[in-house]
Formats: sequence, C-alpha cells, structure tokens
Amino acid sequence: MLATKRRHVQQLSVAEMRMLRWFCGHTRRDRVRNEAIRDRVGVAPIEEKLTQHRLRWFGHVQRRPPEAPVRSGVLERVDYVKRGRGRPKLTWDESVKRDLKDWNISKEIALDRSAWRLAINVPEP
Repeated sequence: MLATKRRHVQQLSVAEMRMLRWFCGHTRRDRVRNEAIRDRVGVAPIEEKLTQHRLRWFGHVQRRPPEAPVRSGVLERVDYVKRGRGRPKLTWDESVKRDLKDWNISKEIALDRSAWRLAINVPEP
C-alpha cells in the first residue's frame, strides 16, 4: 500500500473546492470562505474522508486472521531492501499510526466492527 503524499492531498483539496465553488455558482473573486461553501453544500473535507477510508481498510485488515496474506503484505515491513539517501518514505502503516494518534483511536477497537465504524465516522456538516 502506498501512503498519500501531502502534495497529492493538497491538490485533491484544491480540485474539490474548485468543484464545490462551481457547484454553488461562486468564483474565487467572490471571496466566499471555504467553510461557508462546505456548510452550504454539506460536504466534509476530502482529507478527512481519505483518512476515514484508510482507517476503514485498516480495520478490515486487522479483523483478518494473522496468517492471512493481506495481513502479512500490509502490516509487515521489508527490511532487506537497500534504499536511497534521504528521509525514508512514509509507509502506509506509519500513516495509519499517525491517523490513529490524531483521531485518538486505539487499534484494538478495530476488532469490533460496529464500534470501529462509529469511531472512524466523519459526519457531514
């Protein structure tokens, strides 16, 4: 699994706001705040939705048995690969750990599907 880069999330946010402004009939020249447009349309930010979907997949993987191939492919790291110079790339499991910390959710909740769905739900405004 690949982690989403901040640049890609920013580009998605910009494209989403452009579409929402077009939907409402506003342009950037009208100087209407993004929050006002979101409240009017009733849409949560795309970054929160991406996090929700990433955590939903994590819950699915967590509920699989330990010997399941998806579990070994997603949650285990390959350490024998020589990597290049510079900062290590952000992995999917590191981004999930960051999401769990930011949203103050324990990964043990993922074993209970209904509680997990309630914990990761992003309400629409």
